[in-house]
Amino acid sequence: MAIDFNPSRGATLGVEWELQLVDRLTRHLRQDAKDVLGAVPDLSEGPRPKAMHELMQSQVEIITDVCHTVAEAVQDLKKSIDRLTEAVEPRGIALACTGTHAISDWRDAVYAPSQRYVELVEDLQWLARRIQTFGVHVHVGVKDRDKVIPIVNALAAYLPHFLALTASSPYWGGQDTGLASSRAIVFGSLPTAGPPHLLADWAEFEEYMDTLLRAGTIRSIKEVWWDIRPHPDFGTIEVRMFDGIPTPREVGMVAALTQCLVQQFDQQLDRGYTLPHPAAWVVRDNKWRATRYGLDADVITDDHGSTAPMRDVLYELQRELEPVAERLGCADELAVVTEVLEQGSSSERQRAILADGGTLQDVVDATVIELAEDRFVTSNPNHEIGQSAT
Repeated sequence: MAIDFNPSRGATLGVEWELQLVDRLTRHLRQDAKDVLGAVPDLSEGPRPKAMHELMQSQVEIITDVCHTVAEAVQDLKKSIDRLTEAVEPRGIALACTGTHAISDWRDAVYAPSQRYVELVEDLQWLARRIQTFGVHVHVGVKDRDKVIPIVNALAAYLPHFLALTASSPYWGGQDTGLASSRAIVFGSLPTAGPPHLLADWAEFEEYMDTLLRAGTIRSIKEVWWDIRPHPDFGTIEVRMFDGIPTPREVGMVAALTQCLVQQFDQQLDRGYTLPHPAAWVVRDNKWRATRYGLDADVITDDHGSTAPMRDVLYELQRELEPVAERLGCADELAVVTEVLEQGSSSERQRAILADGGTLQDVVDATVIELAEDRFVTSNPNHEIGQSAT
């Protein structure tokens, strides 16, 4: 089976951001995506819509055009958010984004009006019915098909970094799960989700996809929901590991981190280097560590079981990528890594609100504030409106 790859013109960017529709009075999710999207035909209609349905009616996904810089991508997203805000405010709805909603029950969800989603639920049953989760996906363009699989393999070592920085789903159905990211567990339970298979080259990727299709495991290669996957139609590598991200500044951070890593690996291949190829057991173990402990994880750093604190590893990674970020024009966005390490990931900020005497409803309020004002809220918003991230 031949899979055509539509090469990109360099390390272009595309970002997909899944937003929650939150009732301003009850703080629960509102199942009103059809109504909201109908109110913004300028975003939701046409050959390349910028706002669209996801599986549940409680969410709207916004999508950038093909961008060349992180700043361009973030500005694109902000324009869509401004337009959506005009539509949701008269309806008593606010926008927010975390990997899960702190108090809503997945059993109250309504599915989006799509035959594809109907078939998905029919096939996967309970696994699909409970996917009331929210994430961010970042696409980075690659010029040469033969570079894609080596870069995907190398990026697999950074799954815990991606997840720890963005972990935002400690609560599920009103309960503290004890995890930094319950979304990683809920979405990761799908049969074709999880870490990417570490393949040898594009030919092996084609052969593996062909095998899945022949076996009836998938009907399209788009049903392979790896945490990092090739996207042949777009000519990109898509990183899907990020939890729902509350603020535009953090979305810019992960876009910068992804673009820098892909660009660095691309250039190393040009120089004749062999990219790192982590052991599958290390990838799985480290993903679990980030799922459980977030930024407090000790991650495995080699095949012999050596470990290091995730915060130290991320500080070092940011410094390593600074020259690449300077060349790509995203140094300011990459520097937000330091702010998250100092002020906490979303999961830490949410738990801090309860420690400050707040409730889960206050947590929802804080996430609404974070998206609207693009700053971190690190205390009960009923006591003090958070600490600015600027």
